[in-house]
Amino acid sequence: MTVFAVQYTYDNRTLVRDEVRPAHRAFLSGLQAAGSLLASGPLAEDAAGVPGALLIVAAESADHAATLLDDDPFAHAGLIAARELRAWTQVYGPWTS
Repeated sequence: MTVFAVQYTYDNRTLVRDEVRPAHRAFLSGLQAAGSLLASGPLAEDAAGVPGALLIVAAESADHAATLLDDDPFAHAGLIAARELRAWTQVYGPWTS
């Protein structure tokens, strides 16, 4: 199993994001219960004021991680302007083997 750091960059529709957030969090809770989502949470806005989030996902491949996240209600609502997946090797912390 490979661990991926996934960065979401959101679009500027804050009100829609607020409306969809309960479904988004329920979706993420299901991934966490299944063992695929190790951690997630919002990122501080960048220098341009663009909001985002960081998700730590365990999956067989980058394609599998992307497929898991394709069903995110934020994705269905078009709220994710960009998504970057990068394999991540944790040296210290709770998910080291």
